[in-house]
Amino acid sequence: MSATVLSTRGLDKSFGSLIVAKDIALNLPQGERYALIGPNGAGKTTLINLMTGMLQPDGGRIFLGDEDITALKPEDRVKRGLVRTFQINALFPRLTPLEAVMLAVCERRQDAGTWWRRLPAYRDAIEEAHTILESLKLGAVCHRPTHELAYGQQRLLEIALALATKPKVLLLDEPAAGVPKEESAELFSVISDLSKDIAILFIEHDMNVVFRFASRIIVMVSGQILVEGSPKEISAHPRVREVYLGRSHHG
Repeated sequence: MSATVLSTRGLDKSFGSLIVAKDIALNLPQGERYALIGPNGAGKTTLINLMTGMLQPDGGRIFLGDEDITALKPEDRVKRGLVRTFQINALFPRLTPLEAVMLAVCERRQDAGTWWRRLPAYRDAIEEAHTILESLKLGAVCHRPTHELAYGQQRLLEIALALATKPKVLLLDEPAAGVPKEESAELFSVISDLSKDIAILFIEHDMNVVFRFASRIIVMVSGQILVEGSPKEISAHPRVREVYLGRSHHG
C-alpha cells in the first residue's frame, strides 16, 4: 500500500453532551480515492472540519505525512498540502474560470500583491491555470463569466481552485450537492481521473457514485467509525446495510 499522507489518532470532539467525534483513527494513503459515508448527523463534515483546522479537537492528533498538524491554523495546513472544498458554492460570479484560477495560482506563488507588473509577467500562471481547467474539462468555458456556468461546472471550478494550491490531500464535502443526477457521475469521473499524486477523501450520499468511484469506504455512525473496507466488503456488511444502506442495497 502507498505511504499514508493523512492520518488521525484518537480524535475526539464534543459540543456539551453531544459527542460528534469519538476516538477516530483513519489512514488515507497517497493517491487513493476514499469515500466517507453515514447517515445525517454521523459527524462526517465535523471530521473534515477537524482535519482542516476549522474545529479544534478535544483530544487526539492529526498528521500530514509524518508532521503533527493538530495545532496548525487552516491556512498553514493548506500551504502544506491539505485542501478542502465546501458544500456551499462560494465562487466569484463575475470572474472567468481562467481569471479565478490564475489568481489562486498567483496567491500560491505569493504574486497576488504585485498587480503593478505587466500581464506578460503572469504568463506562467495563466498557462498553469489553463492546464488545471483543461484537466477538469473546463477549457472550453474558461473565458465565460462564472455565473453563466452550469452548476456542475461551478463545482468543478471549486476543485480547480483547490488544485491551484498543489494539494497532497483533497477533501471534498459533497462535491455533487445540487448537481443534476445525470451530471454527478461525469463530475466524479473527472475527480477520479485527477493526478494519482493526490489523495482524495469525499463525502457523498449517492451510493451508486460511492460504489463506482471509491477504492475504499469509511462508514461513520454517531461520531464513530463503524467500519472501513472495500466497496464489496461494505455492501455486504450486515450492520452497514441495517443502519445506512437499507436491506435492498446490493452494491
